[in-house]
Amino acid sequence: MGGGAEPRPVAVRPGPGLRVARLVTELTAPAVLVSLLIVTVSWHSSRGSVRGLVWGLLATVFVTGIPFAYIVGGVRRGRLTDHHIGRREQRRVPLLVGLGSVTAGLALLLVLGAPRALLALAAAGLVGLVVAVSVSHWWKMSIHSAVSAGTLVILALTFGRGFLVAVPLLGVVGWSRVRLRDHTVAQVLAGAALGALIAAVVFGTLR
Repeated sequence: MGGGAEPRPVAVRPGPGLRVARLVTELTAPAVLVSLLIVTVSWHSSRGSVRGLVWGLLATVFVTGIPFAYIVGGVRRGRLTDHHIGRREQRRVPLLVGLGSVTAGLALLLVLGAPRALLALAAAGLVGLVVAVSVSHWWKMSIHSAVSAGTLVILALTFGRGFLVAVPLLGVVGWSRVRLRDHTVAQVLAGAALGALIAAVVFGTLR
């Protein structure tokens, strides 16, 4: 995890897999996966009630809505290169904004009496952001892989181990990040390992 300036980006080789890699990257973007996961876990924890969906939507505003809105604004103003924040040195402030938003959301959910599983999920996201902020200071770990692996672990803990058959999909996500030259194999593997560990320990303990 050496520091220093980011290496110059290498041109992405054209080919039949390039469009697939871009599609996978967009479909598995952290904001997409986390939003779907929050609503799913909240709905399940409330036994399929409308109340559960409302809790999920409220949590989504703080966990993904506000942070992603900040990122989109940064891209439009030219402060950020893209909505995936491809340059490591640009990640710190958006991650800190996300950290603040998730912290505020978690506090509000606690006060309002949100379902325990939803609180556990928000707490896992908070810990994940703390780790991401710390690591990103030196190294460009794959947040795509971290969120994908964490999502799979949480789904398995919530609905059963049958979801673990989807583990090979993590390889597809990692391949897309490497194919687009956004990450190295090591950055993808480290992200997946940390994401899975945080989900298993934090969500698994608090739920």
